[in-house]
Amino acid sequence: MDLLSLSDFNLVATHGGFGRASRGSGRSKATLSRKVSELEAALGVRLIDRGSRTLRLTAEGRALHERTRGPLAEIVEAERAVAAGAAIPTGKLRVSAPIVLAHVLLPEIAAAFVRSYPQVELEIVAEDRKVDPVEEDYDVVIRVDPSPDERLVGRRILEDERLLVAAPGVAVVLQPDSDDVPERVPAAGLIATPADIVWRFAGGLIAPRFGVRFSSFLMVRDAVIGGAGVALMPKLLVAKDVAAGRLVSHGTHDGPSVEVWALQNTRRLSSSKVRAFLEVLTASVR
Repeated sequence: MDLLSLSDFNLVATHGGFGRASRGSGRSKATLSRKVSELEAALGVRLIDRGSRTLRLTAEGRALHERTRGPLAEIVEAERAVAAGAAIPTGKLRVSAPIVLAHVLLPEIAAAFVRSYPQVELEIVAEDRKVDPVEEDYDVVIRVDPSPDERLVGRRILEDERLLVAAPGVAVVLQPDSDDVPERVPAAGLIATPADIVWRFAGGLIAPRFGVRFSSFLMVRDAVIGGAGVALMPKLLVAKDVAAGRLVSHGTHDGPSVEVWALQNTRRLSSSKVRAFLEVLTASVR
C-alpha cells in the first residue's frame, strides 16, 4: 500500500471533500483524486462514492480511515521530529479522565505541561464512562482501578486512600464490629453505592444511611461540608478541606488502596507527546 496515496485519502476523508482538502493542504484537487483512485485500484475496493455533491465514504472507506488516521499522524509527527533533528512534542494530545480527577488533579498538571511543551495542543475530556481509546482516538486514558485490557498498556501513577469525613459539627462514632445489626447514620454518597453497604475501619465500622446521593464525588464533598452527614471520600479530593478545617477525618478505610493508572493504546507507538505528558503527570503526583 502506497503511504502517500493513503495519506491523501485520509486528508480528503478528514476534510470532507476533495476541494476542501486541496485548499487545506495546498495539493491540487486533481492530484488528490488521482491518488485516491490509485489506492482504490490497489485495494480493489471503492473507498469514496463520488456521485453526490458532498463526499460520502463507503463502508470500506470508513473502516480504512478509522484504522489508519492515527498511525499515519504518528508517522508524520515522527518524520517532522527527525527532520527537525530532535523529537520535539507537537500536535494534538487527547486525554480522557474521570470527572473528579479531571477537576481536582489535572488543571495544574495541564498548565505545567503546556508551559513546557507549547507546540502541543492538549485536550482533556472529563467523563466517568469507560471510553474506548482505540475507537475514540484518545492518546491517554486515565482510569481508577482499571480491569486488565490487552489493548492497553500503561503505568500506575498514584495510590490513594479513602477517608471517612464529616463537617466539624457532625458527631461521628465508630461502632464495634460485631454480629449485631449496626445502627445506620446519616450519610451522603454516590448513586451507585449499595444501600446496605458497611464501611470498616481499624477502630470499628460505620453503616451509612444515604439521605442524599449524587452522580459525582464533587457534589458529595460539598454536601458533606454543608452538614449532610458522613461520607467515604478519596483522600486526594478532601485533603485540602481537612487541612483547612472544612472537614474532619475520622479514619482511613480498611481496604485496598485506590490505584490510578494512565493507559495508552498498544496498537500505537508511544509518541514523544505521550511520553512527555506521562513524565509531567508522574512527576506532579509524587
